[in-house]
Amino acid sequence: MVAMNGVLTLDDARDAGLTKDQVYAEVAAGRLERIGRGVYLDPAAVDPSLASLAGVTARQARATMCLTSALVWHGLSDAIPFATDIALPRGTRHPAAFEHVAWHSFDTATFDVGRTPLQTVGGVEVFVYSPERTIVDCFRLAHREGADQASLALRRWLCDQHGVPSQLLNTTRSFPRVAGQIRRALEILL
Repeated sequence: MVAMNGVLTLDDARDAGLTKDQVYAEVAAGRLERIGRGVYLDPAAVDPSLASLAGVTARQARATMCLTSALVWHGLSDAIPFATDIALPRGTRHPAAFEHVAWHSFDTATFDVGRTPLQTVGGVEVFVYSPERTIVDCFRLAHREGADQASLALRRWLCDQHGVPSQLLNTTRSFPRVAGQIRRALEILL
């Protein structure tokens, strides 16, 4: 088997001189795990909490961990998400056959606000939204994600992580519809 960094697409395998049958044999032997259509990973080389994100990013470079998954990553929630929340720019096709992924489509004009590199996983650079952007998104999408989650994340960010309210308010400039709501929440908590 060709040396790999943990994440392998069929295109990568073909470029390395492997056939599909050789990749399928590696899956059958348990050395690779299929996590999406045409995307495989070495389970020993990739952190399981980032496996879905790394696999999706191998297909869509702009994939970004968001909402509950990002809250958990930043230590702002104790939730145990069943699926990894992954955002792509609105209008971008979601890769097929990824289990345990909750897809979200965010506006292309604000997609990169707060998007930060997390680390390189299996040779793929993965991204997560900053704590500030994640809190803003939770307030923006409280009708789907739950208002309690947004409030608890904000409280934890302020108390446990010593969040700087001015950084959060700077992030809300890109999301004016939720700025007043977050400002009122900050006034109550401070």
